[in-house]
Order: sequence, then structure tokens, then C-alpha cells
Amino acid sequence: MKSFNVPVHYRSPLVSAIKQRRKADDKMKRDVAPTILEIGSLRVILARHFGFCYGVENAIEIAFRAVEENTGKRIFLLGEMIHNPGVNADLLAMGIRFMMDTKGNMLMGWDELTSEDIVIIPAFGTTLELEQKLREKGIDPTHYETTCPFVEKVWNRAEKIGTDGYTIVVHGKPGHEETRATFSHSKAHTATLVVKDIEEAQRLGKYMTGELPAAGFYEDFKGRYSVGFDVEKDMQRIGVVNQTTMLASETQAIADYLKQVITAHYKTAPDKTNERFADTRDTLCYATNDNQSAVQGMLEEQADVAFVIGGYNSSNTSHLVELCELKLPTYFIKDESCLISANEVRHFDLHSHEEKVTGNYLPTGRPLRVMITSGASCPDALVERVIERIAELTGNSNTMEAVTQEWMNA
Repeated sequence: MKSFNVPVHYRSPLVSAIKQRRKADDKMKRDVAPTILEIGSLRVILARHFGFCYGVENAIEIAFRAVEENTGKRIFLLGEMIHNPGVNADLLAMGIRFMMDTKGNMLMGWDELTSEDIVIIPAFGTTLELEQKLREKGIDPTHYETTCPFVEKVWNRAEKIGTDGYTIVVHGKPGHEETRATFSHSKAHTATLVVKDIEEAQRLGKYMTGELPAAGFYEDFKGRYSVGFDVEKDMQRIGVVNQTTMLASETQAIADYLKQVITAHYKTAPDKTNERFADTRDTLCYATNDNQSAVQGMLEEQADVAFVIGGYNSSNTSHLVELCELKLPTYFIKDESCLISANEVRHFDLHSHEEKVTGNYLPTGRPLRVMITSGASCPDALVERVIERIAELTGNSNTMEAVTQEWMNA
């Protein structure tokens, strides 16, 4: 796989050494067992896969190159390039301006743009409508486009099965940048609908079978279906694609459920299933799968507490938190500064959607067993700093240095 020119301050000597050794020992990535770091009285259980993915490194390289190649020009990002506050802060410090917030609200007027300006498309991609607006301004939206190749793979698959006569059901968070982009690209070719979870898919199933009157569909899914969508006609042949950062298991559950509903309703013979339901399993993102599988492998170990590192608005990171929360106390943190002391941690609560401070979060028993992973937009350097901070809070800083040297010299 291609390597990218990512700023050195995003790298970690310790994490790089760990990843290189694990890769050498497991080239096919079949082993999802975590890496165990014994740091004095601290045991760190580190997920097999975590951190920057291909799409994120590609986006960072392109954005930094855009700055280098356009001295004196105004440079804009259509929205946050990735969902990591540190990386986005670095881009702002370099003079890049964001045109929109994560919900698509404008932070500036379109009339402020000129044909001389540089506009970078973020890793989530963007809508066809926004691409057209940029072209009307004389700006080529593809010149510094950082759209993840795996997001584009979803678009291409949706286009292919859409032109084959299937309706597209997108599993995604309706307000997320990537879902908005996928919806836009898909509806250009076929009827398209967004569902956010299995509960919505089950309700959709009742509209498909007529158990619920069709009129209710248009209110339940308001703003999430393409113009002219007919739930009675357009749900007769379907394919399911996803926002690439969703839980892979939930996407599969939604696809399996809708496949079951549609084949039972139309009494489709087993060998004729593909006439009603398109196979779209190949649209699941490898990095999302790897990171989620690695968390499942990590959770096979015994631990006292888990820390998941990433931007609070990061979809893929939030799903790692959800997986960890099923087994043990879990804290969603953005960086090492969230570890205020051995007694207090500042973290994001996925359920209340707010940052809070929790006390007595580190168990007093020793050795302390801590699980750590991070989202696909989190620099490895942050992971190392979190490990160092926990080592410091538990009185293991000196041992931490020795462990780092051991991995680097191996």
C-alpha cells in the first residue's frame, strides 16, 4: 500500500515500531490480538489496528501540499478535512479557512470566493450540487480533492447497481458530511433513501410489506429520500451501501434484514434473490473493519478501564467507544490533556452528547490494566502521549522510557 508524506509531528516512534513489528509478523492481518505493553505497574492493552487510515493520510498529504504550492493565495477547505481537532487546528494555523461547519452550514458567503482561490474537498467527499457551485465560480473541485478512495468506491458501486435498476438504501448518519455526499451521488442515478440504524430499517420493512400505510413513510423519513421517491414502487429492488465509518456489523444486520423482508414479501426463490437484492458487501471500508475487529480482539483480554482517543464528532471513533462500553468503563478522550489527574478525567459522553468530568476513574488496584485504541483520524503521536500520561499518573514514567527504547531497538 502507498505510503504518504505526513508531517513528522503526527508520527510516534513507539507506535511506529509496534505497528512495523506486528505487520512483519502478520502480513495478512489475520491476528487481531492486541499488543501488550508491561510498563511497571501499568499494563497497556493496545488494539492491533488503530489510527490514521489510507484515506486520512492521503487527505493530509494533499492539504499540506496545497499550502506549499500556493503561496500567497487564499486556500479554503469546504469543511473539516477529517474529524480530528488537532489536525484541523494545524490547518487553520497554516491560514486555511473552513467554508462550512460539520452540519453543512455556511461560515462564509459564496460571493466571497473568486476563481483565483483554492478550495480543498475534504476526505468525506462532497455533494454534486456543491461541486457545481465551485465550477460556476471558476474553481476546479478535483484539483485538490482529498475524498477517500473507499468513499468513492461506495459511490461507484451505488451508481452501478442504481443504473441496473435498484434503489439505494444508505446506512448512515443523516447529517454527516459523508452521508450527504453519498446521498447526492446516488440520487443522481436512482431512487435513494437514508436509514440511520436497524430500528429505522425495521420500520422501513413495515412500509415495504404494507403493514404500515405508505403515507406515514414520508413523514418518518422526511428529508432523507430523493425527489419523487415512491416507497411502494421503489423498494421492490434494493441494494444497501453505507457511510464507511458506521459499525460494519450493523450495516450487515440492516442488509440481512431488508433482504429477508423483500425476498419473503415477493416470495423470491433462493436462487433468484439477486433479482430483488443487490450484493454490496464489497463497499465496507477496510479500515473501519480492521479497527472494529481489533477492538473485538482487544476485548478478549481482561482490563479495568478503556480509553478511546479521537475527535468527538468522529463517527468511526464513536463506534469504537460503543463496542468498548459493552464490556467495561470507557472514556472517550480527544488527547492527553483530558487526563487531568489520577482522580479526574474529562471525556465525551455519547449518550448525553456533552463533555463532562468524571472522578475516581482509575482503579486503585495494581497492576492497572488499561485498554487503548483510537479512531482513523487520530495521529499516532496522540496515542503515545496518552500512554505516557497514564504512565506518569501511575508513577511509571521511568519504566515507560525503557519500554519505548526496547520496542524501537527490537
